Amino acid sequence: MGLFGRRGAGDAIRVHVLIRGRIGEGWYDVDETVKLAAGTTLAELIARGDQLGLPLRAAVEDSPHLAHTLMWNGERCPVAEHGGRALADGDELFLLAPLAGG
Repeated sequence: MGLFGRRGAGDAIRVHVLIRGRIGEGWYDVDETVKLAAGTTLAELIARGDQLGLPLRAAVEDSPHLAHTLMWNGERCPVAEHGGRALADGDELFLLAPLAGG
């Protein structure tokens, strides 16, 4: 069904999204739990995340390596391979930009 799906309220899920670090030209510090329609895929969340105040699409576009290092429930989950996978209630998605220093 996708975000804001046409199913009843009982079919809603909650997903925790964490985005942290310097990504592209900006600094991201997002720690939000969002309510989605059951059946929403990872690709749909990324494409429509702006509507929820989640800069997922911008983060992946500004730092393409993040599309390969996205963490889904603690496991690396490349977006290209898992974009069609449906999110489930209680899932956690993390985009953490690498830090460098000396």
